[in-house]
Amino acid sequence: MASDPKIRIVVADDHPIFRDGLCKLLALEEDFEVVAQAQDGRQVLEVLQQYEPDILLLDLKMPGLDGLGTLQRLQAVKNKTRVIVLTASDDKNEFVQAMRLGTSGIVLKQTATELLIKSIRKVHAGEIWLDSHTTAAVIRQFVAADEAPPPLAAAGPGRERERSPLSQREREIVALVAQGFKNKEMAEKMFISEQTVKNHLHNIFDKLGVSDRLELALYAIHNNLHVGK
Repeated sequence: MASDPKIRIVVADDHPIFRDGLCKLLALEEDFEVVAQAQDGRQVLEVLQQYEPDILLLDLKMPGLDGLGTLQRLQAVKNKTRVIVLTASDDKNEFVQAMRLGTSGIVLKQTATELLIKSIRKVHAGEIWLDSHTTAAVIRQFVAADEAPPPLAAAGPGRERERSPLSQREREIVALVAQGFKNKEMAEKMFISEQTVKNHLHNIFDKLGVSDRLELALYAIHNNLHVGK
């Protein structure tokens, strides 16, 4: 029997020792293949065009074209590679910007190797990856930047949160959104029309007080709704 295709990875970091060491660690996994390395954003764009990898591990702090600038370029050309930001930065504003620019995961460099490996597999499978501490911080910054009511806030004076509980079908849709499924894919998976999916999403946004899919995905992760069956 033919083995499953490997997850093809590009590692982008301007520190050669860290980059080389990470590539060696990833190469130990049977289902991973590091196809290229890059030391700055411009190299990333060239390498992604040449190799079309599944996953890009992207440092935010690089000379020349940095990580956020690279994400902007990738978004403009609608690149299909899923991006995991791998960073030593603790700037939550940068995390929010990265998420807005299409990042599928954020992993801090001090994270245990096994969690980085897990994040690669999860993101490759279409999920969003944030650890609990990063998720909470990103949500706070995301909300502050939009001057919108917090999706995770408890009921406050004069405002009720989650006036109605989510139905089982709505919980299923929340889980699929957090796993990266599009409306059409959800409709096919659930044997309903795409318009019905849109109607459910409208109701979910209203019930939870979230304004878009990112906020909904972060809400789902924070409340452990992203692994619904």
